Amino acid sequence: MSLIHGVGDFFAIDIGTNSLRLVQLSGDSQHGWSLQNFAYVPVSEKTIEDNSALGRRKLGEIILGAVQQAGIKTKNVAVGMPAHKTYTTVMEVPNLPEKELKKSIVYQLDQNIPMPIDDAKVDYMLLGVSPSDATKAEVLISSTAATYAEDRMELLESLGLNVVAQEPEPLAMARALTPLGVTEPRMIIDLGEKTADVVVTYGGFPRLVRTIPGGFSTLVKTVSTTLSVREDQARQFILKFGLAQDQLDGQVFKSLDPVLESFAAELRKSIKFFQNKYANTPISGILLSGFGGSIPFLPEYIEAKTEVAASQGSPWQSVRVSSQQQQTLASVANEFSVVIGLAERSND
Repeated sequence: MSLIHGVGDFFAIDIGTNSLRLVQLSGDSQHGWSLQNFAYVPVSEKTIEDNSALGRRKLGEIILGAVQQAGIKTKNVAVGMPAHKTYTTVMEVPNLPEKELKKSIVYQLDQNIPMPIDDAKVDYMLLGVSPSDATKAEVLISSTAATYAEDRMELLESLGLNVVAQEPEPLAMARALTPLGVTEPRMIIDLGEKTADVVVTYGGFPRLVRTIPGGFSTLVKTVSTTLSVREDQARQFILKFGLAQDQLDGQVFKSLDPVLESFAAELRKSIKFFQNKYANTPISGILLSGFGGSIPFLPEYIEAKTEVAASQGSPWQSVRVSSQQQQTLASVANEFSVVIGLAERSND
């Protein structure tokens, strides 16, 4: 089982907070991808989080139903692992010959993960010479509790599926959203239901990975409380009017401004941290996805607060999608960043 490296023929599944997303692609990164099979299935948060035997059986039935709905035949699957269940960072080691370098990496893994290595599933990928210090090499490491990884694998294998890879969701998200051929630093933000995953890429690789607590549900609860409306109505207000100050007398914007100011402050901290480490390499742009790509005027707000150009990113940038598929996906397309990133894995 791999947390980072490539796999063969497979489909991808993203088990989200309140939905399942499945994608199978054909093609490759060089010539472009085509959407072969997909499914989007709403699931209650209670069902997703129910670890009882009955709950796991119910979730398993929903997963098998989604596989059948998508028309997927392969049993090989790559699955995303939530950021709050994984630890991903970039460590530096002396830039040594390859054989010695691998020994150095393995030796230092235990010192760079927040749990005993015997209790963890750990994977790493050599990024190359550090852009800030030629005497060092940078290594991307990712770990998760072995019990969690094995539990997720057992659930899927009990359905007759073969888990060929588990990958932290922020890494998959960054793969889907990073513009092709772009090597300068970019910050990529996926605003989910409960958290926001933030990845800064540089030279085509993640260099900073973090998760900010408080996702779209926090915005919904804030508007619901401030405007005294139901949460489903607050959700509609945010997605329809966003941060427009000429709609609803600007009430949605006024409600969200304090929360979003705190969020922007966290982004500024990440930008400062990155730029302190990589001198003279300013972040050239911010890409928003998930709910971040669906809230009107949020990119403009983030740009004003961070002084970095911000825009909506598209996880479909390298994927050919038929007109019929586009119609089916229209209302949820921004939510596919993680699962598309998983499906775009290769053996490179």
